[in-house]
Amino acid sequence: MARITWRGHSSQELLSICRLRWSYMKHCWHSLTFNAHMNSSYASDVCLTPIFWFVDNYTHCLGPFFVVGVAALTTSVVSIAYWIGLPFWYAKSQLVTYFLIIVGNWLLLNVVFHYVMAVITPAGHPPEGVSLVEAVSMCGKCIAPKPPRTHHCSVCNRCILKMDHHCPWLNNCVGYGNHRYFFLYMMYTTLGCLFLILFGLEIGHKYLWLDHGEAWTEIEPLEGQPVKYNLSGHIIPVTHPHEYDEFMLPPAVHNLPTPIVDTDGPSTGRRRAVWFMAFTNVSVVLALGSLTIWHAKLITRGETSVEAHINEAEQKRLLQQQRIYINPYNFGTRKNWKLFLGLVRGRSFWRTVLLPSWHKPEGTGLSFHTVNDAPFEDEWP
Repeated sequence: MARITWRGHSSQELLSICRLRWSYMKHCWHSLTFNAHMNSSYASDVCLTPIFWFVDNYTHCLGPFFVVGVAALTTSVVSIAYWIGLPFWYAKSQLVTYFLIIVGNWLLLNVVFHYVMAVITPAGHPPEGVSLVEAVSMCGKCIAPKPPRTHHCSVCNRCILKMDHHCPWLNNCVGYGNHRYFFLYMMYTTLGCLFLILFGLEIGHKYLWLDHGEAWTEIEPLEGQPVKYNLSGHIIPVTHPHEYDEFMLPPAVHNLPTPIVDTDGPSTGRRRAVWFMAFTNVSVVLALGSLTIWHAKLITRGETSVEAHINEAEQKRLLQQQRIYINPYNFGTRKNWKLFLGLVRGRSFWRTVLLPSWHKPEGTGLSFHTVNDAPFEDEWP
């Protein structure tokens, strides 16, 4: 049996050499990332430094373009809904049309209001030159005390009260001052897109399926048998049984109209608009709907997206010590939602959530109640 060799080495020797070199490469990597001066996380941060630098320095420049893009996309979707959807439903039922106008404009009002407020409302930052009653640490970049739940935003280049994240679509940080506006904008936008999809299914069926082949209908009914197709695709009657089978006979000529496909007419424009609406609304529901559900889970647990990562790491650390971590800002599902939506001091759900509301979050954002010092229900906050 022949043995496989390469440069005088057998297959087993080649395998041993490969294993040795692989082991050498792993030792080199471990020597660089697992020593007293460096670890794997630090090595990853160094590799991602160019990406972080680009995000920190150019996100604020791209923010205005994102805001204009959101405004243009919203305007185009609403315009198409009025252009195609309103006449379609008005021809079917005036009562349903009035219902769609009321519900649709209620959703649009909430979407526009909460988006504008989320953009123009500052998230909040610690005051400068004022001694803070409660500070948990010092910010290494601002060189200033940080109140509880405050984190530094590298894009805004300042500390943000109860920071959740920096949103380029708002060109603003999401934090203590505008978190409620941001969440309600996502919720109403998702509901609005679902509303358009639900009442646009019949419109899509009409323009994308039924009306797509209307230009190919036969002009005159055919009678008799047999029949064949001409070059234009129309069915034509065959008057002689061997009309096309005789070699000596020339092919018959039929002066039938050639179907005209409308490529620039109004129906084509409507089909393209309906395709645009379908793609846009489905994409928004999938993307923004998922983000809304995730933020709803965070609100239920009484934490922000930044605190979610911190609390998860703290849970793992204390679990190794056989201890249980308790989020100090988690007051239970019902109270967490009431605090987040501002349903305190006698505010009602329909006036505060179902309708636009300018009310500000309670407190100053510099200190927060915890599960250890929470007041009674009638005294909150």
